[in-house]
Amino acid sequence: MAETTGIEWAAATWNPYQGCKMVSPGCAKCYMFRDKRRYGQDPSVVVRSATATFNAPLRWWKNWQDGRRDKNALAPGSRIFTCSWSDWFIVNADGWRDEAWRIVRDTPYIYMILTKRAERITDHLPADWSFGYPNVWLMVTCENQKCANERWRHLAHIPAAVRGISYEPGLERINWMEMIEHAGVPTRPDWIISGGESDPDPRPFDLDWARATQRFCERFGIAYFHKQHGGNKKMNGAWGGREMDGRTWDEFPQSNEVQA
Repeated sequence: MAETTGIEWAAATWNPYQGCKMVSPGCAKCYMFRDKRRYGQDPSVVVRSATATFNAPLRWWKNWQDGRRDKNALAPGSRIFTCSWSDWFIVNADGWRDEAWRIVRDTPYIYMILTKRAERITDHLPADWSFGYPNVWLMVTCENQKCANERWRHLAHIPAAVRGISYEPGLERINWMEMIEHAGVPTRPDWIISGGESDPDPRPFDLDWARATQRFCERFGIAYFHKQHGGNKKMNGAWGGREMDGRTWDEFPQSNEVQA
C-alpha cells in the first residue's frame, strides 16, 4: 500500500532503506530514532527494506495504470517524501542506491530527496543525471547557520529541477543572504520549508525566524512553506499549529510537469 503521511507537503513516503547516523545538532531528537527504539530496533543500523517496500513505487504505478483508485495505487505527479527514515545519500546505502535511482527514473512521481550529506550528492547521482531528473527535487536540511552555509554550498552547484531547503527543526535564525554568499554563486533556493521541532521536550523555535524566512522568500520570489511551529501537542493537525500572522503558508515551487 502507498504509505500515506501526515506531512503537509507530501502525499506518501517511500523508504527503500531504513536507519541512519546522527551528523549534526538537528539529529538529536529525530523521530526516526525515537520510533525505531519503540519498536525494539537499533536506529543506527542501516538496512535495505523488504523487497515489497523497496519496490513500492513500481507497484503503486502499476496499480494506477490498471485502474485501481485506492490506497494501493498512487496518481502520477504525487509528491513522495523519499527516505523519511534514513538519508538517501548515507554511505551505508551505496550498494542499493543505483537500484533505487532506477525506480525513481521509471515512475511518474515527484521524489523529494532531503539530505544532510550534501557533500556526497555529486558523486552519487545516476550516470544519466545531466541537468537533473525532472521528477526529483533535491533538498538539504539546515537547522542552523553553519549547516545552511555548508550544505547549500554543495547543492547550489548541482543541477536539479528544484533545489530546496528544509529549515527544520529550526534551532536558530538563519541569515539566508550569508548562506548564498558563502556558496560562491548567486543561485537561490527554489523552495524553503520551515518548522519547529516536534518532540516530548522540543527545543524552542522562534516564530520571528520563520517570519524572517518568509520575508526573504517573498523578496526573491522563492516558494515558502511553513510546516509547523513545533512542540509536543498537535493543533489543527500540525505540531504546535501552522498559522502565522493570520494565515498558513503553503507555497510550492514551479517545476516540470510529471506526465504519465
